[in-house]
Amino acid sequence: MEKPLILVTNDDGITAPGIRNLVKFMNEIGEVIVVAPNSPQSGKGHAITIDSTLTFEEINLEGPQKDYSLSGTPVDCVKFALDKILTRRPDLVVSGINHGANSSINVIYSGTMSAAVEAGVEGLQAIGFSLLDFSWDADFSHAKEHIQNIVKKVLENPLPKGIVLNVNIPKLAKEEIKGLKVCRQANAKWEENFDERINPHGKKYFWLTGYFNNMDDGHDADETALADGYISIVPVKFDMTAHEHLLHLRNILE
Repeated sequence: MEKPLILVTNDDGITAPGIRNLVKFMNEIGEVIVVAPNSPQSGKGHAITIDSTLTFEEINLEGPQKDYSLSGTPVDCVKFALDKILTRRPDLVVSGINHGANSSINVIYSGTMSAAVEAGVEGLQAIGFSLLDFSWDADFSHAKEHIQNIVKKVLENPLPKGIVLNVNIPKLAKEEIKGLKVCRQANAKWEENFDERINPHGKKYFWLTGYFNNMDDGHDADETALADGYISIVPVKFDMTAHEHLLHLRNILE
């Protein structure tokens, strides 16, 4: 049987340890093509490049996969791969493994998840993976079994059209992870401010700072699952319409 074709991308850059580990995990499952940014693109969300040109090159990295580096955003990488690199549609798109959480509100800022969502827009199966560890030297090995298990199950049981998965993995030893939980996105947000500073030339500049405020202790929320030692899996869709309010607004506005 033909191996499934798996497109791998991320937002931390093509040489980041997270994506290199994900590539190794996927090489044991299917034929892998990597198209990823040539530099970090964290926090770019669903941005695309429209005001400058894009360049790409095939690079030689360890493993049987083909690796392509693109001078664009994670969403650019998915679009470019489908149009210029892949000779057939992939059976699955996986994005990550992100260095740091993409749970709750982070999903809308995340380049990692935006790449997965873009794949969903194109009618493809897609999963974004994130580890709750920002360290460049983070240990991804304990997540291998869970990531491969999730990927295999999605390949065997396709997701509904327009639905992609947001998977977050707690920073725990393998034996401390209690399992998987399918969750909803928690009601949480960043409380931010811009720290004012002065550079050596006496000119003001600002640095974004703040803290994460989780206002949701629901047992079915992703932040709760992660705090309790579970891997959280949130189904995400790109249709942002508030369908439950359509009738009410029609009565008021039409």
